[in-house]
Amino acid sequence: MSATEFETLGCRLNSFESAAMRELADREGVTGAVVVNTCAVTAEAVRKSRRAIRRMRREFPDSKLVATGCAAQIDPESFGRMDEVDLVLGNDRKLSTEAWRDIASGRSWERRVLVDDVMRQGRIASRPVSGFGGRTRALVQVQNGCDHRCTFCIIPYGRGNARSVDAASVVEQIQLLVGRGFREVVLTGVDITSWGSDLPGTPMLGSLVLRILRNVDDLERLRLSSIDPVEIDRDLKRAIAEEDRFMPHLHLSLQAGDNMILKRMKRRHSREDATGICDQLRDLRPDIAFGADLIAGFPTETDEMFENTERLVRECDIAWLHVFPFNPRPGTPAARMPQVPRNKIAERAARLRELGRTQAEAELRRWVNRTCKVLAESESAGRTEQFAEVIIDGNLEPGSLAEVRMTGIDGNRLAGTVAEGIGGLPQRCSRFLEQGH
Repeated sequence: MSATEFETLGCRLNSFESAAMRELADREGVTGAVVVNTCAVTAEAVRKSRRAIRRMRREFPDSKLVATGCAAQIDPESFGRMDEVDLVLGNDRKLSTEAWRDIASGRSWERRVLVDDVMRQGRIASRPVSGFGGRTRALVQVQNGCDHRCTFCIIPYGRGNARSVDAASVVEQIQLLVGRGFREVVLTGVDITSWGSDLPGTPMLGSLVLRILRNVDDLERLRLSSIDPVEIDRDLKRAIAEEDRFMPHLHLSLQAGDNMILKRMKRRHSREDATGICDQLRDLRPDIAFGADLIAGFPTETDEMFENTERLVRECDIAWLHVFPFNPRPGTPAARMPQVPRNKIAERAARLRELGRTQAEAELRRWVNRTCKVLAESESAGRTEQFAEVIIDGNLEPGSLAEVRMTGIDGNRLAGTVAEGIGGLPQRCSRFLEQGH
């Protein structure tokens, strides 16, 4: 058990980095410390980060508290002024052996804020992580930072410009994790479809995916975190079409379904691009399921513009929606645009969430009475290849793969029983669709 307590907010990259920090802290002998890895993706995420800091201070009153992550990086002086915080550690330092050595020795407490200009950060090195606590799927960082400047987004100022982990290091990390028993790996970063843009030869994400599958034979499931639909390259489409071990689930950073709003967001795709890529990928992999991030009430959004977003969800048949009510972030161009009234934003977010529930139910219903391969996250719950949650009647070993017969729907989850009498290797859900089962 780690001698350092961690509280992690936000994205999968933060989760990966918390696991890496935990191993660094243990290796360097850090004791009596609490680390809050903050998030800044929305104003509400920043508020939650502050609440987490106050709560952890109440729970561990005698420990030294370190605030790190994007919110702390973007506004270090504000976090440094919190009475609960002993040290603000920048994103560029938090995976540094030297930083944790200084924390262990006590030298870091002499300075309240240790934050540098993240925009000057050079190429990132691989940071091997051997485990993820109770998680049954492993996270692997392939990239950090973002070169794009969407008008609503503050994250580049917390993460810096896009930098890639070289392919050989990624493959080595995955081999290590598979050797430790992980069946599924998720590639994560800030803008993972920009992977390779700073590497020799400018390879693309699809080539990395194919290299992983080619070189790690024992990896049973490979998944991606959120991706930009406009950057899905030819090799990535090939993996989707041909590689059974590449999961038929993509979470798309769509944000809106109206072309004028997309332009004002400074996104690089149109609604036609979004519908086109979803149609193309569904042709390549009929069993694929899509998730999407969507912002409700972006500045200047009219009722008609919002209805275009609702139509996009239906046209692309998005199953899993992450809905964010727009909240202006100081320092972003969108904060200076004409704002939609807060009550209207709340109403639109509620409508999108209700649409999301309808879409999710339709996705779940298409699997009832079919048998799918499920990764057990606990003795009685797991996820399908399409990332649908399943409540399982029967005891499974967490981290194992099992064939589960879907018997119905339990709220926002499938319900199923472990299939018996099926020999050989588990089959993809798409096989059952293709055979009309």
